[in-house]
Amino acid sequence: MSERFALTGPAEAGQEIKKSRFVAVAAPIDSEAAAKAFVAAQADPGANHNCWAWRLGQTYRFSDDGEPSGTAGKPILQAIDGQNLDRVVVLVTRWFGGVLLGSGGLMRAYGGTAALCLRGAEKVPLIEMSTGEVACTFADLARFQARLGNFPGMEMLCPRFTDDGAVLVLRFPSAATAEVAALVNDLSNGRVALKVL
Repeated sequence: MSERFALTGPAEAGQEIKKSRFVAVAAPIDSEAAAKAFVAAQADPGANHNCWAWRLGQTYRFSDDGEPSGTAGKPILQAIDGQNLDRVVVLVTRWFGGVLLGSGGLMRAYGGTAALCLRGAEKVPLIEMSTGEVACTFADLARFQARLGNFPGMEMLCPRFTDDGAVLVLRFPSAATAEVAALVNDLSNGRVALKVL
């Protein structure tokens, strides 16, 4: 599968096409609720159409907001997918200028404005993360925390303490699961295994 990207922050772009003004705004999201909140906050009630699309992993939604079916939301989603983006919402607002664009013209206008906005946005590679647990004794705790904490891309979440030690909760790049498991095995001389959640 090709590498996916996420936006680092909001982006905006606009263009005028046959007297209609199109403005696209995009932002990173981490939930469906965030996408809905962004659309609600950015939509202009004075505009003729506020069309949008968002993708979050395998989940996506789009809306034509009164434009002919398939001429706005779907082209916006295609602009998102065309640039291998994930965890992103795009809203394209249109102020009608009096000239009808036809179905093909609308698709090019909405998709093109969304693509223009996304091309200009700052992006970062999206790294798939895994979560795991490691149970260790109090005697091993400091060594485990120090060595695992220095692993590239490792996030150590709040440990859970038990009667004889702690359970370390880790987030790490999924591609490094075998390396993390080997490190845990080495640190414990084979007594402890990484439990991937």
